[in-house]
Amino acid sequence: MADSVIEESDYYPGKDELDWGYQEGVEWGLLFPDANGEYQSPINLNSREARYDPLLLDVGLTPNYVVCRDCEVINDGHNVRIMLRSKSVVTGGPLQIDHEYELHEVCFHWGKENQRGSEHTVNFKAFPMELHLIHWNTTLFNSVEEALGKKNGVLIIALFVQIGKEHLGLKAITEVLQDLQYKGKTKIIPCFNPNTLLPDPLLRDYWVYEGSLTTPPCSESVTWILYRYPLTISQLQSAMGLGHPSRPNPPLTRMTLGQLCRSQL
Repeated sequence: MADSVIEESDYYPGKDELDWGYQEGVEWGLLFPDANGEYQSPINLNSREARYDPLLLDVGLTPNYVVCRDCEVINDGHNVRIMLRSKSVVTGGPLQIDHEYELHEVCFHWGKENQRGSEHTVNFKAFPMELHLIHWNTTLFNSVEEALGKKNGVLIIALFVQIGKEHLGLKAITEVLQDLQYKGKTKIIPCFNPNTLLPDPLLRDYWVYEGSLTTPPCSESVTWILYRYPLTISQLQSAMGLGHPSRPNPPLTRMTLGQLCRSQL
C-alpha cells in the first residue's frame, strides 16, 4: 500500500504550475486533455436507461474493510479527504475475477447549499453530499499512480448523502471539520471505520459505469459503482461541511454502460 498522500489532482507532472478551480468559465480541457474525452464523469444516472444485469448476482460485490488507526484528514483546497493506512480491499461484483482493489482514500464532496452538493445526479436530482471511496487495482499494478488511466486500474465507490438522522460513523470526521477551514490544514483522528459508510446490506443496489476522475487530470478508465440508496447525516453535520461547487456534468454524458444491480451481501 502506498503511504504517500496523493489526491486525484496529484496524478500528473508539473501540477504545481497548473491552476484549476470550479469558477464559471474555467475550461479544464485546455490544461488537462483527458477532460475532453468521451467517458467523463460525473453523469446523470437515468434509471429508465439502466440495464439490469443478473450475472452480477453470481459474485456479489464484497468490500472487506478494516478499521484504520491514526488517519489523516486533509483539506486540499478542493475537498476533504481521509488518507487510509490500513489494508481495506474490495472484490467481486462487476470487477475482474480474482482482482483486488485496495481502498486508498475517502473524499467528501459538499455543496454550498443542501439542495446541491453531489457530483452525480439521479434522474437529474442532486443530493446534498457525495462520498467517494477511491481504490486501485493491486493485482495488476504496484502503485495508485501506475494504475491511473489504465484499464481496470481505478475503482471509485460513491455514496449519496441526504439530510436526516445523525451518522455516527462520520461523527469522527464532522467533529474535526471546524479545524480544517483553510487549505492545507490537516488533522489526525485516532480511529475511522470505512465499513460505517456502506449502506445496510438490504439497501446495496448499485449502478456501475465506466467514467473518469471528477477532478483534474480527469483520467478515464475509472470504474464507478454508485449505491442507489443514500446515507443520512444530520443538519448539524451537514452545516460543518466545507462547501464548494461540484464539477458540472460534462457536455458529453454517457449512460450506455449503466447497469442497476443488487449485490449479494
